[in-house]
Amino acid sequence: MALLYHFALLFRGLLSALHVRCESTPSGGGYETNLEIAEGGLRPVGSKSRNTRSIVSKSVIARANLILTPGNMSVTLSYDGIRASNFTHLNEDVFMPLMTRAFAELIGTFWLVLGGCGAAVFAAGVPDVGIGYLGVSLAFGLTVVTMAYAIGHISGCHLNPAVSLGLAVGGRFPFAELPVYVIFQVIGATIAAFLIWYIAQDMGIYKEGQATFELAANSLAVNGYGELSPQGYGMVTGLVTEIVMTMMFLFIILGVTEPRSSATGVAAGLAIGLTLTLIHLISIPITNTSVNPARSTGPALALLTGGQGLAASQLWLFWVGPLIGAAIAGLLYRGVFELKSSTQATHLGD
Repeated sequence: MALLYHFALLFRGLLSALHVRCESTPSGGGYETNLEIAEGGLRPVGSKSRNTRSIVSKSVIARANLILTPGNMSVTLSYDGIRASNFTHLNEDVFMPLMTRAFAELIGTFWLVLGGCGAAVFAAGVPDVGIGYLGVSLAFGLTVVTMAYAIGHISGCHLNPAVSLGLAVGGRFPFAELPVYVIFQVIGATIAAFLIWYIAQDMGIYKEGQATFELAANSLAVNGYGELSPQGYGMVTGLVTEIVMTMMFLFIILGVTEPRSSATGVAAGLAIGLTLTLIHLISIPITNTSVNPARSTGPALALLTGGQGLAASQLWLFWVGPLIGAAIAGLLYRGVFELKSSTQATHLGD
């Protein structure tokens, strides 16, 4: 009877917590609240970002933990220091509508392509002061960091079909919402690519000795292999690179946004942005770095409308590779590294 009474109190507290507006942290974070039963009765332990740990007294009789993430609610119940049960179900009513979140993804992906590919087109080749590979790598990383803080609380800040797929495979994002996110991400990337093309046509026209722009098969920072590879790498090498780089990208995203992670919301966004920077430093010479099908699609479509179709003919690799890598990471992290309530008992305070 005591067990039922304690859990009844906990569930009453959880129902009250569901009325709290979700305050998501960047890149897949969410709202977390803890409730405890102690000698003084039901008490809230406090609310926090999903990416921080809680310290719970060993004297607690029972505890409930509620985690809200975009499209998902997870509840863990513990009694007398032992995890009793854990269940998850979709709960969309407490979050922004899908189309609102998708539109945020459009804006975020637009910014990623404008900032990253734009830096490559406008600034990488400027005589004497060009930013080079390092500058372009930082530009891509900074777009993710800035958007993580701008729209992470709205959409989770995926900005990438591979990230959305990896999160879905990893159990962090609903598969039913995946097509809408992907469509809006591709639209945002395509708008940005056409804007870069429009602006670049003015490059060097009004000042002698400056870099100029000419639409060619390798313009607009497109991804590619063979003659489109910055250093002439082949198709198989490019495919392997995209699979491995995307796999590691998603593995790190899943790790830093996992509830047990020591990273806070701010640190998680920074870690993800720096990861993308490092990936670009490694793989720009190979494929010009995609790890993002939307980022590859936008420039390829813009070039195709301008009569340059080589990048579009190679576009398949920059969908297949990143999606395979993302799925591997999702399966690996979910299957090996996430705690399984059915096989592990957790003592409070450990």
